[in-house]
Amino acid sequence: MYKTYEEGFRSQKLSFIERFWGISFSYVMFISILAAIGGVMLYSAANGKWYPWAFPQLMRFGLGFCAMMFFAFVDIRIFLRYSYLFYFAVLIMLVIVEVAGYVGMGAQRWINLGFMKLQPSELMKIALVMALARYFNSCTLQRIESIKGLIIPLILVIMPVGLVLTQPDLGTALMLLFTAGAMFFAVGIQLWKFGLVAVGVLTSLPLAWQFLHTYQKNRVLTFLDPERDPLGTGYHIIQSKIALGSGGVFGKGFLNGTQSHLNFLPEKHTDFIFTMLSEEFGMIGAVFVIVINLIIIAYSYVFALRSASYYGKLLAIGLATSYFLYVIINMAMVLGLLPVVGVPLPLISYGGTVVLSVMSSFGIILAINTNRNINIGKD
Repeated sequence: MYKTYEEGFRSQKLSFIERFWGISFSYVMFISILAAIGGVMLYSAANGKWYPWAFPQLMRFGLGFCAMMFFAFVDIRIFLRYSYLFYFAVLIMLVIVEVAGYVGMGAQRWINLGFMKLQPSELMKIALVMALARYFNSCTLQRIESIKGLIIPLILVIMPVGLVLTQPDLGTALMLLFTAGAMFFAVGIQLWKFGLVAVGVLTSLPLAWQFLHTYQKNRVLTFLDPERDPLGTGYHIIQSKIALGSGGVFGKGFLNGTQSHLNFLPEKHTDFIFTMLSEEFGMIGAVFVIVINLIIIAYSYVFALRSASYYGKLLAIGLATSYFLYVIINMAMVLGLLPVVGVPLPLISYGGTVVLSVMSSFGIILAINTNRNINIGKD
């Protein structure tokens, strides 16, 4: 084993051909299938038109595909070397959002670059995982199990979560917390510490409730009782359930969804696109999308387990967990199993930064699999 990642970097280098044949093309295929389904559904959402959503989404996927393939050829020791730099760069972006961010739909979450609006909180889902993976890669188990050893990673988590909450974006903040929690569990943090945190969260809920925005409180209350305001805060989830149920087993057919095409279903091109898909293609279509997502997630975790480097394992676990949370939160949200928190369904929902960040994550996971036999020492 190499004493430092610098020694490991100098000792082993894969050629371009070795990296190319090390890529899992079946993984790439399932990702492309999912993106194609997204393009089809956005075409339907616009009533059979490529604009304003389907064509731009496919262009973004093309850009994201290039990013994925680029990162797939990167040596994972490069990711290790620049993990902290990337984290703090994105953290600075979050501060810029707080000071001079672009406001849209009542939230201040973007940086207006002119040609596109960048959402740094999406990039933080990658940056936080990279920073935590590097920190834990440099620690011994004894240090990780000590209270002192948890101070730095907790600070790494708290800073971006706090900034994201002020935007406000509760859904992304929760995703960052749960992803970090999965990584803490993966490195061997004792269960009693998780229990202690859970007790602390439960006891602080009454206080946290006071700091929620009015619309966030309404989302929780609507989740508990959707019928309390059927034409207001409960409208989204009620229409979502109607659309889901009306699709039946085989659906109403492509472009024939009444709830979506008669505009009863709100946000049909973003948060509630899975509902529209279920209405048009029924349970068969919904299960197919779920299976494709499960295959992608399973691949990601298998790549993590196959990696010889501890850093690679943690990085793949974190990114795979982040993607899993995207999928499970969005689907549970439109089914009424969770409050509506504005989490999109990756590669199917319309979005810019989300597509680029998720595709970049896939590229990093591919790189981890390609470099699975390279062992990285402590840095």
